[in-house]
Amino acid sequence: MNYNYRFEKILVVKEQEKTESELAFKESVQVFEGIATKLYELLRKKEDLIAYQQERLKVGSSIDEINHYSKFIDSMEKTIEDVQQKVAQARAKMNWHEQKLIEKNLEVRKYEKMRENDYERFKEDQLRIEAIQLDELSTLAYYKREIR
Repeated sequence: MNYNYRFEKILVVKEQEKTESELAFKESVQVFEGIATKLYELLRKKEDLIAYQQERLKVGSSIDEINHYSKFIDSMEKTIEDVQQKVAQARAKMNWHEQKLIEKNLEVRKYEKMRENDYERFKEDQLRIEAIQLDELSTLAYYKREIR
């Protein structure tokens, strides 16, 4: 007798949802890494610019040049703040996708465990049925011998 798991279609759907969650999580990780890399580059650029400005102040520079660098650094700080907010949003989205992936993994594992338990019961039932049939065959064989 062939074994058919009664929740097989549900398990297939749950596995597809898990796969979709994995893809969404991977995509959110890539987005997060891209934005975080951009933030890192901006911070490095700001550090380099401040170091360059300090160097120029030691050597001596014009007021216009100092004013220009100061406005540029202010502008860069605003950009950094915006990117920091984007990093926080991307991190939150990534964590949300990770949580959903964990939930989907648990759901799939539950259905797989149910299938394993159901299959074990099926095998036990098959063995019991086989034992009953063997008993019946041996009883029939015994009665046939008795009748002769």
